[in-house]
Amino acid sequence: MSAQGTAGAVDELDLRILAALVDSPDLPVKQVAARLGIPASTCAFRLRSLRARGVIVGVRLVIDPAAVGAPVQAMIRVRLANHSKGGVEALFDALVATPGVLQVFHIAGADDFLVHVAVADAAALRDIVLEHITVHDVVRATETQLVFELRDGVGAVPRP
Repeated sequence: MSAQGTAGAVDELDLRILAALVDSPDLPVKQVAARLGIPASTCAFRLRSLRARGVIVGVRLVIDPAAVGAPVQAMIRVRLANHSKGGVEALFDALVATPGVLQVFHIAGADDFLVHVAVADAAALRDIVLEHITVHDVVRATETQLVFELRDGVGAVPRP
């Protein structure tokens, strides 16, 4: 998901449509339209426009990591020794391609990356750090923090 802005602003109806889809992104257009009291054709047109403008960038399948054998989640803070464009891009690409990595944030501040992982156990967590992160020459240090609990926030579009 891009952190950049989208082309074109959204209006009140767009926001109402988005809010209706937040908890049920696979809701049929007719049901969204009925909930909002608008014609299905208007709703379908608006959804196509939201996708075309990059406001809706996709629909994601969310899997409980524990249900598939990865109950241990952690955030790994990564600090770089140097910040060459090529080194940063190569590390970023390698991190997102690492099995067990859920999300990678390239950030500003004392740390350069936050890597959210889900793994089977402490040994698998250690292996990600030693075999997939610290092997890169640009990496100076890592710090791993266990996640005790994770909750989703309300998001950019408030739920109805």
